Amino acid sequence: MGRTIKAYKNLDFLNSSSARTIRMVCEYEEPRRRFREENVSDTIVLFGSARTLPNAVAKEQLAKVEAAMAAGDATEADVKLAKGKLASSRYYEDARVFGRKITQWSMDRDSDRDYLVCTGGGPGIMEAGNRGAADVEGGRSVGLGISLPFEEDVNEYVTDELAFEFHYFFTRKLWFMYMAKALVVFPGGFGTLDELMELLTLIQTQKISKPVPIVLFGKEYWQSVINFQAMVDWGTISAKDLDLFFFTDDVDEALEFVQKGLIEAEKA
Repeated sequence: MGRTIKAYKNLDFLNSSSARTIRMVCEYEEPRRRFREENVSDTIVLFGSARTLPNAVAKEQLAKVEAAMAAGDATEADVKLAKGKLASSRYYEDARVFGRKITQWSMDRDSDRDYLVCTGGGPGIMEAGNRGAADVEGGRSVGLGISLPFEEDVNEYVTDELAFEFHYFFTRKLWFMYMAKALVVFPGGFGTLDELMELLTLIQTQKISKPVPIVLFGKEYWQSVINFQAMVDWGTISAKDLDLFFFTDDVDEALEFVQKGLIEAEKA
């Protein structure tokens, strides 16, 4: 008979349904230790679609699709989709610029507070935010990745020591919300909406009492996708709930709004 395996070294057990709660605790405690070691406690969270392309890539894809259509190998729907991708690529570029500017601003300040860009670590808007932070010499950023069948590891621009991969969405969202001092939300899909609505719910119900500036970047997108005023008219939210977020299409305007909110919170 061989030596008995200790329970905490038994991988079959640790990966079983019986050890689910242990794995949940690991996704809380391991990031907590790493954040403490890296002196990270304040983040600027960027949400947005993983499907958003850099402008140069979107232009290249449109050219290929148009050439394919001319050869009879693509449809008008394919061209329409490629044109939509090109139009939305401006948000990739805007997210990258915002990531760079907020990182530079934080590093240039004479303050003990160090605000790091934090994203979901994937491609698209997430990559753009991390990339912007990496554009600054010495700039660091966080990537809270999630294991999904259609996404690879965290993007290359995340700081190595601050790259995470979660299994559970709820533990990942906890770390998004726990350290967030501001939120900038670019156009996105179900995941982006889920994350935005959870934060709005936590603030509305005062589960989060700290002030968190929230920017909805891309007026046309957000005001066509979600009719917040209709929710007020139907009585499902209060008119004052519309003050929880700020619409803009301008990077510098978003930057000013976030900076002002952070400085006011520091003085409070």
